[in-house]
Amino acid sequence: MKAILFTKYGSPEVLQLTEVEKPTPKDNQVLVKVHAASVNPLDWHSMRGPLVLRLMNGGLLKPKNTSLGVDIAGRVEAVGKSVKQFQPGDAVFGVAKGAFAEYVCAAEHKLALKPDNVSFEAAAAVPVVAFTALQALRDKGRIQPGQKVLINGASGGVGTFAVQIARSFGAEVTAVCSTRNLDIARSIGADHVIDYTREDFTKNGQRYDLILAVNGYHPILDYRRALSPEGIYISAGGSMTQIVQGMLLGRLLSRIGSKKLDFMGIATTDQKDLVVIRELLEAGKVVPVIDRCYPLSEASEALRYLGQGHAKGKVVITVDHNNQT
Repeated sequence: MKAILFTKYGSPEVLQLTEVEKPTPKDNQVLVKVHAASVNPLDWHSMRGPLVLRLMNGGLLKPKNTSLGVDIAGRVEAVGKSVKQFQPGDAVFGVAKGAFAEYVCAAEHKLALKPDNVSFEAAAAVPVVAFTALQALRDKGRIQPGQKVLINGASGGVGTFAVQIARSFGAEVTAVCSTRNLDIARSIGADHVIDYTREDFTKNGQRYDLILAVNGYHPILDYRRALSPEGIYISAGGSMTQIVQGMLLGRLLSRIGSKKLDFMGIATTDQKDLVVIRELLEAGKVVPVIDRCYPLSEASEALRYLGQGHAKGKVVITVDHNNQT
């Protein structure tokens, strides 16, 4: 089978479409014939190899894990002897390491049945960003119906899901994005939109019960000023300065007064949450936004486009099993 591998850090040119052995599922695993996968910022950073990731992953001079991708959607090809939830032929989506490949093995508890009303491409766009949005809003942000919620970076992968998930909780949602993405924010249900090139939401006098920053560069004290007296701010991305402030300064500031400021961290892969997301997809309350699709052979171009930082929603990689060479 074919898979995307990289044996050194660098630009997208380091990615190679390589012939590798088809994997065999362990007892608790499912072999999935991949129809689509999606690209996440972590794939970009893993490929580029910043020092902090090299130290975390144990590959200082060259990558220890040479595969990329975690979001998948496809059909079950085979199951391990301990697997109870799935059988060959089932359409599934979820998380598996090395998703940029024709076949991949996934743990049973990291998959769910794909909704019938969602394509493989749309399903592959869901897992990591939806986990991040859901867990940031529900678990970290403790979102409640009727709250005023602001999503900074509303047109990206996490942001488009965050807007829709916040709406599903009954919140009044303000989406912050660039001029060219205002229509996208409106189309996914934002009650209010702010063009950050024309207006600074931290200075307009509005106050929010919950702010989720998945993009941006504002100092943490600016976010704090935009919170209601009992408000919560969660950083889930943006500039490195914004992330570090959320991780370190946020928790210190939370001890002063009633406003809470925190960092999202890495979302957990939880099958219960995957089922929650599937139900939202089935009900049409969440609709994945896909910017572009690339074939597996053009994975380097998919990473290059994502790395430019202007993707609207998700970038998806498709796998055509009828066009194998």
